[in-house]
Amino acid sequence: MNKYIFTLTTLVITVILSGCSKKIVNLSDNNFTVANRNMSIDDLSKTIVLDAKEGAGLAILEDIDFGVGTIELDLKGENSPGQSFVGLAFNVQNDMTYEAVYFRPFNFQSKEKIRREHSIQYISVPEYDWRFLRNNYEGQFEAEYLRQPSPDDWFSIKIEIEVGKITVYEKGTNVELLSVRRLNQSKSKRIGLWVGNNSKGEFRNLSFTTRI
Repeated sequence: MNKYIFTLTTLVITVILSGCSKKIVNLSDNNFTVANRNMSIDDLSKTIVLDAKEGAGLAILEDIDFGVGTIELDLKGENSPGQSFVGLAFNVQNDMTYEAVYFRPFNFQSKEKIRREHSIQYISVPEYDWRFLRNNYEGQFEAEYLRQPSPDDWFSIKIEIEVGKITVYEKGTNVELLSVRRLNQSKSKRIGLWVGNNSKGEFRNLSFTTRI
């Protein structure tokens, strides 16, 4: 893994500590550890970009103390079937062991209902990857993105992470998109930006509220 230390002052992460006032944390004060990707930051649009490579990739935010609470962010993938998987990892133990919620934008507006129902995915790797969950728990850990946004546009989501449950909402409308039981009892306070096999991803407006 490669460690990146950024000195940008215009790109920030918003942190809301339970019972405290809002705190803004500059990325210059935090380290990203990047696994299996090249990472760049567009200072003008305040966007983090991970490039496309084989296998999953992560940009892990090391110095954020997050256990359970709410994470919000904007994401952007591509209308590229089988090559656009973009999301957020949490409870990150290392670059191979974590939970994640991710999206398949190329399925958002599919004419096939079964593909639309595969638009949003929860995983807990390495044991519970998407293939294992689909083969053994069809329909339980995936869902449709009901508004069907354009696969080439930004979309905004909110993820509520509890001890035994994950709930995903569309930010703004607060429409529930996915609600699943967690499949991992381990604990880590690291989160990461996530992209899947052969996938590029763009991320902005990351914020969270932590309860522990």
